[in-house]
Amino acid sequence: MNVSIKRIQAIFVKDYKEFYRNYAISTMVLMPLALAFIYSMMGDMDLQSLFMPINLTFAMITAFIQSCLIAEEKEHNTLRSLLLSPASIADILIGKSSLVFLITVIVLGLCMWMLDFRPSNLMAMSSALVLSTVFYLAMGLIVGLYTKTVMEASVGILPVMIVFSFGPLVLLFADRYPILEVFQWLPSAQLILLEQHSAAGTTSDVIMSLVVLAVWAVVGVVISAILFKKRMSDE
Repeated sequence: MNVSIKRIQAIFVKDYKEFYRNYAISTMVLMPLALAFIYSMMGDMDLQSLFMPINLTFAMITAFIQSCLIAEEKEHNTLRSLLLSPASIADILIGKSSLVFLITVIVLGLCMWMLDFRPSNLMAMSSALVLSTVFYLAMGLIVGLYTKTVMEASVGILPVMIVFSFGPLVLLFADRYPILEVFQWLPSAQLILLEQHSAAGTTSDVIMSLVVLAVWAVVGVVISAILFKKRMSDE
C-alpha cells in the first residue's frame, strides 16, 4: 500500500480550512461538551448517564463531521478530482479521517475530564475508544459517499446518531422485552459493558468487548473502503 505523508498532510490542511470556515459543522463540537458540563453538575451518575456525552461525541462529531466533509467535497465536485490526483485511496482515507480523529480525541478527553471519569482499566478503555472512533469514521464516510450535499449528509447521519447513541438506553427495557438484548452488541453499549467488566475484574469479558469493538471497526473500514472505490468509479 502506497502511503505518502506529504499528501496526507495536504489533505489534512485542506479539511482543516473547510472545517474552520463552515460554522454549521464546527459548532457541533460544542454539543457534547455542553452536555458533559450539564451532567457534571448533577453529581453522582450511573454508567448510562456517564457514557451519554461520550457516545454522543462519536455520533455528533466523529460520524457527523466526517460525513459532512465528504459530502462537501462532492458538493463542490472536488472529491472526484482528489481521486484522480496522485494520492492513493489510502492517502485520501487517512487524510480525510485524520482531522476528525484528532477532534474526537480532544473532545473525548475534555468530556471525560469534566465528568471526572476515571476508567477502571485505562488501557482497555483507551483501546475501546480508539476502535470506536475508527468505526464511526467509517460510518461517516459511508453516509458522506451516498449524499450529495452537506444538508443531505446532516439528515442522512440521523439514523446513526439515534441507533448508536441511544441504543444502550433500550437495554433498560430488556427485562420486559428480551429481544432488545441484541442492542448490547452495539459499539456504544459495549463501551458501557467494558467499563462494568473492568470494574468487576472479569478480564475475559473485557477482552470479549474489545474483540466485538474490533470487529465493528474492521468491518466498517473494509466496507467503507470498498464503497469508496466503487462509488468513485461509478461517478
